Amino acid sequence: MLNFSNITVRLGGTVILDGATAALPPGARVGMIGRNGAGKSTLMKVIAGILEPDDGSVDMPRGARLGYIAQEAPAGQESPLDTVLAADVERAKLLEEADTATDPQRIGEIHERLNM
Repeated sequence: MLNFSNITVRLGGTVILDGATAALPPGARVGMIGRNGAGKSTLMKVIAGILEPDDGSVDMPRGARLGYIAQEAPAGQESPLDTVLAADVERAKLLEEADTATDPQRIGEIHERLNM
């Protein structure tokens, strides 16, 4: 279970998050919505370990997966979509194997996994 408790973040003297608390069960898929400046990106950075909170704690189980995409696309020739797809290591391996597989059963398993 992902738990964050009493997260407080101040940026430039302004309180961005004040006592944010939640417990998310294993396997939960969660999205955050809110007005600009509400602290959504700041909270994600704290959970991902990119930003240290001024107060509070984050407890993420070992082996947990967290999807995080920065608001600004990295500089370079790749499109943001290509950057996101490149992060899916399993997908890349399956696509590579699909190009060389000859066993019809394995090809079916690959395509079944890719369709998930």
